[in-house]
Amino acid sequence: MADDVSKHGMWSSRMLFVLAAAGSAVGLGNIWKFPYITGENGGGAFVLVYLLCIAFIGLPVMMAEILLGRAGRESPINTMRKLARASGGGNDWTAVGWMGVVAGFLILSFYAVIAGWVLHYIFLLAGGTFTGADGDFTTKTFSAFAGQTLPNIPWQELFWFTVFIAATAYIVARGVSRGLEMAVRWLMPVLFTLLIGLVVYAAIVGDFAAAWRFLFKFDASRLTADGVLEAMGHAFFTLSLGMGAIMAYGAYVPARVSVTTTAATIAVLDTVVALCAGLAIFPIVFATPGLEAGAGPALIFQSLPVAFGGLKLGALVGAVFFVLVAFAALTSAISLLEPAFAFLVERYNVKRGQVAIVAGAACWLLGVGSVVSDPFLGWVDFLTGKIMLPLGGLLIALFAGWVLAKRVVAEQLGFAEGWKWIVWSVAIRYVAPIGVVAVFAYPLVTAIHEHLHAGS
Repeated sequence: MADDVSKHGMWSSRMLFVLAAAGSAVGLGNIWKFPYITGENGGGAFVLVYLLCIAFIGLPVMMAEILLGRAGRESPINTMRKLARASGGGNDWTAVGWMGVVAGFLILSFYAVIAGWVLHYIFLLAGGTFTGADGDFTTKTFSAFAGQTLPNIPWQELFWFTVFIAATAYIVARGVSRGLEMAVRWLMPVLFTLLIGLVVYAAIVGDFAAAWRFLFKFDASRLTADGVLEAMGHAFFTLSLGMGAIMAYGAYVPARVSVTTTAATIAVLDTVVALCAGLAIFPIVFATPGLEAGAGPALIFQSLPVAFGGLKLGALVGAVFFVLVAFAALTSAISLLEPAFAFLVERYNVKRGQVAIVAGAACWLLGVGSVVSDPFLGWVDFLTGKIMLPLGGLLIALFAGWVLAKRVVAEQLGFAEGWKWIVWSVAIRYVAPIGVVAVFAYPLVTAIHEHLHAGS
């Protein structure tokens, strides 16, 4: 069923695909969200549940996206159209590809805004802006930069947002070998190196023991039903599933590469990076009086600058930290834009450089809404994160488990019987869909319940 190569190019090695997919998975959420929710939900107990969710929800869906991409060898839209027709599933399944492409495009429009904040903070830290600063100063600094809305035009925020969009479009425009591969070949090793260096630094100057207890102490009493659902949700979202990115990257994977082993490697790398981020951040947070580990997004832009400002070499180390976050954001961003690029190249038979101008400009225009309006940013985040991605992941699992021809699955996975096939079939047909439905339905039911309760 699968062609030997994609018209867009191919990954030159399995390791570069692993780095690219891991780069897609490793993003802003790994830096602050995973360490925080781990500590708040029982440490080691939460990690155990999270790993089980990765194994039975995240991995099956990731494997499905990779095998679909490699079987189709085109953009997610055309891959779903081709495979649905070949399997007798009908053209309606093409909507899954469309949903992923649109979701990735929408996510990038506001993701680039936050990444622009990161770029700005590299220079603020490097310039010593936060040396000796307190919480009031960092809060006011952040509000002055990112808190302006219309009729005031936030020119600085708009500038850094534009820089990030332009960098993303430029890399994707260069194609698989000269763009995507070149970026991850350099960015991911540097990211890993910076992260290890920051962990060592945090262990020297911070309260490493407190951070270790916060992240890894096995406390099942703190793991609630909400915590289990949190683990399920993060296991799904952290792997960049449901947005077409992994399916698009899967189209460039050589036929000799094992889908199962590769997906497992990506999941392990993503988890290790998230935990190391916690070991880089929380020793410094716990060693700084007045800072809260559960500060969420504010931890990066308001709390950590206070911590770095009070440390020896803090300005330099803080700048390095934000470079790390910027690299993580960029590797995720290029994967968000690639599905749309691939489809436009296929649909209109144009060069990727031409697509870069159109797609980059469209994403920029949409993102301006998030620059000037926090409610708009929140709405796009809710639409994509709470509705489009879970729905897309659910439909991918159902298509791969129930519709896609068995011979195609067997060809891509390398097995069609035995215990591996049984585990795969149960996970993709039953466990993953049920888990995704729980992730999809729970926040909506909770929101409705809270609304009704507030109304009464």
